[in-house]
Amino acid sequence: MNLVLPGLYAIIDAALATTSELALAIELAESGVTLIQYRNKNASSRQLFDSCRKFSAALAPYGARFIVNDRPDIAALTGAGGVHLGQEDLGVEQARTICGPDCCLGVSTHTLDQVRAADSTSADYIAFGPIFPTRTKQNPDAVVGTDLLRQVRQTTAKPLVAIGGITLERAPEVYAAGADSLAVISDLISAASPGARARQYLEAATYAKSRKAESGDGSALSTLE
Repeated sequence: MNLVLPGLYAIIDAALATTSELALAIELAESGVTLIQYRNKNASSRQLFDSCRKFSAALAPYGARFIVNDRPDIAALTGAGGVHLGQEDLGVEQARTICGPDCCLGVSTHTLDQVRAADSTSADYIAFGPIFPTRTKQNPDAVVGTDLLRQVRQTTAKPLVAIGGITLERAPEVYAAGADSLAVISDLISAASPGARARQYLEAATYAKSRKAESGDGSALSTLE
């Protein structure tokens, strides 16, 4: 898989969206976001299938990769570009048999042991967090902070996505700690103009990439192969 992991990973959470989720996804794609996940913990299988089918069709013309949260079966059925798994979901290799070798497959981790376990799988990227306190989950895991994120960066060579309480102001600190990409939810959805806020993140990612290139750190914006 020749996929470049972008500096911004937008997550649309149905529980937080106050406007059309599909319209929000299109606005983000039009603003240059190339990796968009849809998360809806309360939808029935039928509702999730219908929503994800619309997301896949709407985002395809923009070249944005659409990721389904939790459900490799829905990802496969709707032509999504990937699936993101939590610790309570199917294992990475089980999900891979469902959605195929070309599926971009990521996994959430919250401890160093979970990172090591994920590193031994065929996962295309590892998400780690929550980096900061977050209100997007009813029962969030313990905050890990950027110091532990630095340890994670030394633990795995896989592309690393930081998630949890990330804001534009905190972005430089998280990139500097070793994140290749930032998964952002509230700070995009709650912005007066999500598209404009997304462009600010993309600019921050470009700056972080240039700084890491100058310092000889090649971990930024990794390529999935």
